[in-house]
Amino acid sequence: MKKQAENIAKKSTKNPSKQTAISKKAAGGLLFILPGLLGFVLFYIVPFFISLFYSFLSKPIGGYFVGFTNFIGLFNSGPYKQGFTNTMLFIGICVPLNMALSLLAALAINKTGKYKSLFTLIFLIPLVIPSGSTVFFWRNLFSLNGYINGLLNQIGIEKINWLNSPSARYVIVFIFIWKNLGYNIVLFLAGLSNIPKEYYEAAGADGAGKLRCLSSITLPCLLPTTVLILIMSIINSFKVFKEIFMLMDNYPHESVYMLQHFMNNMFQSVNYPRLTTATTILVICITFLTQMLFKLERKVTDE
Repeated sequence: MKKQAENIAKKSTKNPSKQTAISKKAAGGLLFILPGLLGFVLFYIVPFFISLFYSFLSKPIGGYFVGFTNFIGLFNSGPYKQGFTNTMLFIGICVPLNMALSLLAALAINKTGKYKSLFTLIFLIPLVIPSGSTVFFWRNLFSLNGYINGLLNQIGIEKINWLNSPSARYVIVFIFIWKNLGYNIVLFLAGLSNIPKEYYEAAGADGAGKLRCLSSITLPCLLPTTVLILIMSIINSFKVFKEIFMLMDNYPHESVYMLQHFMNNMFQSVNYPRLTTATTILVICITFLTQMLFKLERKVTDE
């Protein structure tokens, strides 16, 4: 061990100029990321810890320490439990469906050759359209006297109150997939382009069919990309509140009453203990879930 340490020390002193270049490069990289890092700490990390501190107080100004009373009261709150249940159900429906459809679309686009850029651009269009610009269209499409009910009426089916019934959940799932499908497709296409073609050539020489190549080459090689897309899809699913709010206001049908509605209503009613407590639980759950997914991805990749 002593000789190895001496050899390492000798090697490290052989090229001082190289070490200086590396340190300058690291310092330059640090300067580039420093503004973003400061912004992240100032506008995300610091507010979270302030919110965490307030969740243990009776009120933000002039309050006193109440321990876990706010957390216990939150879990006994009917609106919070309803919002939490609807949010988990929405994630359980839209995230797997969106990932499956985007993977199938990416596989199909990847085979198109020269038209790959065209199809990618078409699927990316919904992502760049502002949500406020599409509210008028969705409202006219799904309202009680909208286009869809007009078509249903022509074939003898009664009108469906899409925006004020349990069907509202499926409307929001459809809007979420429409908007986020292109983003996942681009990520899957990037993952597919990183798979060496030699793998498929070797598998074809061994007589492997398309399904075998998909299950033994494509899907395992796409695992890191799939984990990233899963995390991004879960995070993006919390942003659907914007569309629900613009379509159905503060108090939508109970089937689409999400956690964000609860927190928004707590903010408007100046109930900051409930708001900060709900925010803390949400951040902890997302952090724990992402860490578990990254650990699972590393474990499967290492095997």
